[in-house]
Amino acid sequence: MYKPYSPEWHRKRFLRESLDLYFDNYVEADVIYADIMDIIHERSEDANAELRRASDLESKLKRKK
Repeated sequence: MYKPYSPEWHRKRFLRESLDLYFDNYVEADVIYADIMDIIHERSEDANAELRRASDLESKLKRKK
């Protein structure tokens, strides 16, 4: 149990509300799984793109020395 209105409490509430929408709409578990995996994949792609941009900038800055 999290302290009410803490960041953890809000995070769990948002997750519960999202899952409740899936359950209320009788979405199959495979679809929920696919959606979660898609979100994780998108997040991973965004993180990789950010890492590439940071690495490129770091390389350029090191060459300017």
